[in-house]
Amino acid sequence: MKLVTWNINGIRAFRGGIKKALDSLGADIICVQETKVTRDLLDERTAIVDGYNSYFSFSRGRSGYSGVATYCKDSATPFAAEEGLTGLLTNHEGAVGCYGDQTEFCSEELQLLDNEGRAVITQHRIMCQDKEQTVTVINVYCPRADPEKPERKQFKLHFYKLLQCRAEAILKDGSHVIVLGDVNTSHRPIDHCDPTDIDDFGENPGRKWLNGFLHGGKQEEERNEEEPNEDSEVTSTDPIHSGKFVDTFRYFHPTRTNAFTCWSTLTGARQTNYGTRIDYIFADCQLSKEQFVAADIMPEVEGSDHCPVWGQLSCSLLPSCKPPPLCTRYLPEFAGKQQKLSRFLVKVDQKSIQSERRDALPGSQEEGERRENLNPFRAGNVSGKKRTSDSVVPKGKKTKTIKTSSKPQGSLLSFFKPKLTNAVPSTEAPVSQCQKTLSLDEVTSSQNSQKASTTIEDVSSVTSRVPEDAELVFDGSPQLCNSSTSEENDKQMKTKHLTPQPTEPKKGASLVFWKSVLHGPPPPPSCKVHGEPCVRRTVKKEGPNMGKQFFVCARPQGHTSNPEARCNFFAWVEKGK
Repeated sequence: MKLVTWNINGIRAFRGGIKKALDSLGADIICVQETKVTRDLLDERTAIVDGYNSYFSFSRGRSGYSGVATYCKDSATPFAAEEGLTGLLTNHEGAVGCYGDQTEFCSEELQLLDNEGRAVITQHRIMCQDKEQTVTVINVYCPRADPEKPERKQFKLHFYKLLQCRAEAILKDGSHVIVLGDVNTSHRPIDHCDPTDIDDFGENPGRKWLNGFLHGGKQEEERNEEEPNEDSEVTSTDPIHSGKFVDTFRYFHPTRTNAFTCWSTLTGARQTNYGTRIDYIFADCQLSKEQFVAADIMPEVEGSDHCPVWGQLSCSLLPSCKPPPLCTRYLPEFAGKQQKLSRFLVKVDQKSIQSERRDALPGSQEEGERRENLNPFRAGNVSGKKRTSDSVVPKGKKTKTIKTSSKPQGSLLSFFKPKLTNAVPSTEAPVSQCQKTLSLDEVTSSQNSQKASTTIEDVSSVTSRVPEDAELVFDGSPQLCNSSTSEENDKQMKTKHLTPQPTEPKKGASLVFWKSVLHGPPPPPSCKVHGEPCVRRTVKKEGPNMGKQFFVCARPQGHTSNPEARCNFFAWVEKGK
């Protein structure tokens, strides 16, 4: 049995597809945090993955925020699943239960603690030494204590207490318990890239809670053997021994340094491994000692500001025959979408089809396709005419327009006898000129578009462009009837083409002018240690310097002893530059 936990920083960031990402981890149970997806934005491709059954918890009050999900292979299907830690979000059978003593929380606090979508619990059957047992996996994304929001620090501590209360209650009920996810606290100085820069490292409330939640176990014994006796006396009274859970990574790697799982993307700290270890797999003491065989981190896996953490157990999973009701495939928006083949072979009432929920196609495209399937002749035109598609016509070629009309087409002579408006019948011979003078633009456009061709098709096309109030008479000649001022117009056109047109100024001169007027910022200074151009930053923290800009070394953040890391160069950007 293998488990993986990973803060993915947005589930839609999987470029190669969710199934490919899950398969690459090679685990039976995969717990992801910070999915940043709400239920209304969850698509079927993410919710229902072939070979897996999934369980989601969504943020109720904020979109694109928080959220966790647990993906179980079909061979690791749980028999119970539940969203949240309080039990307030559970209204179905197949819940995990065992909520512990929640009397120190008021009902409003409990509701707020589960409203951000920070926990999913799945319960599995395992076979350990020919004995069937139960293991409960609690997937959590613990809150971050924002220094600028004191109320979030209290919210984080309340979440820790509720998590411990629930985990210990399930453990007391007889099930093994694994708590894994992003805890958002580095436990010891060895888990932090630069603990010397933090005052009172051990006084952090989150670290104090971890000391009480975790048991020292194997790593504490080995650390005591390596350290002086006076340190051993101090640790013997350390409350770390009172916890019921074990940090599985430190259980197998008690002294490994630079083992981090989270790095700042703003400073490029992953390049210098300047990070923290805040992602864990905690397991109860008995399960850690008897069943866990390995645990490690995967810093080589990219795609997020965190890396995956995995744990391997010797026991085997016993899949449930049916997923619990929390499984996403049972959600109304995903259940029953696939239709039987017989539905396509029998006549279906059109009203029932229109009342069904739409698929995932965009609205306009979907509605158009649905109307087209029901009545292809009325899909795009209410009047019943067929749609015509625009196409690119090669230059010099002519196209024919097909008209679908109920009236029969007239004879060929109808193309030569346009309707006369306000015309006086005459018995005299046909005249050679139009009875009304056409404007220069109309004649020019007709001549330019048709090139004064002598074909019958050209005559009809030009005639159609003549205004309705123009009187036209065809005299049998292949020439078009000319305007009474055609000679003068020809002279004007020739004069227009012979007159030299003003030329545009060269682009080079314009570019030089605008560069002289709109010059950019001056080049940044070079840092004194590396001699490389600095980068410009802006102060975003509230205070007197908020909004001001400054220059720092462009290299990624790292330890001061690392020559490849950022140096301590700093300079304010002068006003007006």
